[in-house]
Amino acid sequence: MAAEGGGKEMNEIKTQFTTREGLYKLLSHSEYSRPNRVPFNSQGSNPVRVSFVNVNDQSGNGDRLCFNVGRELYFYIYKGVRKAADLSKPIDKRIYKGTQPTCHDFNHLTATAESVSLLVGFSAGQVQLIDPIKKETSKLFNEERLIDKSRVTCVKWVPGSESLFLVAHSSGNMYLYNVEHTCGTTAPHYQLLKQGENFAVHTCKSKSTRNPLLKWTVGEGALNEFAFSPDGKFLACVSQDGFLRVFNFDSVELHGTMKSYFGGLLCVCWSPDGKYIVTGGEDDLVTVWSFVDCRVIARGHGHKSWVSVVAFDPYTTSVEESDPMEFSGSDEDFQDLHFGRDRANSTQSRLSKRNSTDSRPVSVTYRFGSVGQDTQLCLWDLTEDILFPHQPLSRARTHTNVMNATSPPAGSGGTNPGSNGNSITTPGNSVPPPLPRSNSLPHSAVSNAGSKSSVMDGAIASGVSKFATLSLHDRKERHHEKDHKRNHSMGHISSKSSDKLNLVTKTKTDPAKTLGTPLCPRMEDVPLLEPLICKKIAHERLTVLIFLEDCIVTACQEGFICTWARPGKVGLLSSQNQANSPSGTVV
Repeated sequence: MAAEGGGKEMNEIKTQFTTREGLYKLLSHSEYSRPNRVPFNSQGSNPVRVSFVNVNDQSGNGDRLCFNVGRELYFYIYKGVRKAADLSKPIDKRIYKGTQPTCHDFNHLTATAESVSLLVGFSAGQVQLIDPIKKETSKLFNEERLIDKSRVTCVKWVPGSESLFLVAHSSGNMYLYNVEHTCGTTAPHYQLLKQGENFAVHTCKSKSTRNPLLKWTVGEGALNEFAFSPDGKFLACVSQDGFLRVFNFDSVELHGTMKSYFGGLLCVCWSPDGKYIVTGGEDDLVTVWSFVDCRVIARGHGHKSWVSVVAFDPYTTSVEESDPMEFSGSDEDFQDLHFGRDRANSTQSRLSKRNSTDSRPVSVTYRFGSVGQDTQLCLWDLTEDILFPHQPLSRARTHTNVMNATSPPAGSGGTNPGSNGNSITTPGNSVPPPLPRSNSLPHSAVSNAGSKSSVMDGAIASGVSKFATLSLHDRKERHHEKDHKRNHSMGHISSKSSDKLNLVTKTKTDPAKTLGTPLCPRMEDVPLLEPLICKKIAHERLTVLIFLEDCIVTACQEGFICTWARPGKVGLLSSQNQANSPSGTVV
């Protein structure tokens, strides 16, 4: 039923939804935005982004958030589900002229109550290092735009480093910087370090060390997003050419690739244990890719337009071995979690315990979410009937009960039993209790690409992985097919001009030749997931999805950052405020 007292358009917006672990509620008093609530004017073409950091102060409320809207950048104390947002008191506010902020990232290693390091990328190509607590601007990189003139699409600190950061541009180039070095007064000269299929890496030639340290040229067209694996050893990149490319970051070698079903890939994320990668893009699909097997294991269809963000929920992801004695822990072990960073080491060992010789039954549920330009939030459950289609369901799995998300976990354990010792583990991942099976719909015809995947896990030769070599061989033996073009896209963002900015010659890949190969299986060759929930939660396209311990955070292009309290996490103040707001639809 629609909410009472609202117009037709307002009734479409959901303010709460129910999953198997309980009821999620939108906390209207915890919404962050521009203090003056100016009318929406598309905020330019640059998406609203949100970054979080915990400054570990003594007040017990060390959470901070940064968000950009149009030409403005805001830095606030984030009170989450605990207290109402005070929009009149930003810690820092900046308005830029001639360029707009496009993305940002905090350095969690160096954050304190007195100082935080925040990188901000801009539409004209520059990157700024600021301290919003001290209200200082430390350095500006690519100031004269001699390194790259195109829009910054993604900027992130290199995991475990206080000084290295990586920047991606719509030119298709990616640069490694060191905050301690300057960028020089002339355009950099490069020397080829390594080259492979549709990628090249160059070092900067200079008498003295200068930025950038490395230049990566990846794919064709814009490089839309990249993500480091939980242990920081691997880098997943998605490009406008529709390819996911996964690199060993230190050795600069290609581990594996995947092609979208149609159009460009816009977003990418890793599972908390580093075993799986999920992408989303212009084919309106979410695609699950196995890091170990280098193959697509499932696709999810629920969005009606481009998928702009994908993210795993580490707090409702569970990996449970059938032996109940495998887990030991107390409630206190799970009270110190925040932003997925300070997790117990004992849980890390449980997540990485399984290997190829371990045949004990395992119960797995990975939860991930996606938001899109269709203004919808989708939640997905990835279960062992998808991950291990040829393995009988474990006895423990079939007897799992619905449990509240606030309860302490009842078990934990390993991950993919097909692990080849190449496993990636997140530092200390604790995981909440398992959930019942998702409403996934595996097709009867399961791809047999997995039987070939064992040959893909060996050494990398000449900068091209065996997976890439295998897929090229397969393409020659298959009949050419016309690309299956679907009636997609109400997409609002395009990157037509960015394709012309890529100066490195690359081999173009014919989409018709990749369809039906391990690079891009046909729809009937892999299981098809249906979303656990699919709700319209905004008036404008969604650009942010972040899973926190007690809530989910979303944001739309209007510049509204919303907090959705997890089941059982709404405090007294939250309940009072929620009681005064219009109720939504409960399904």
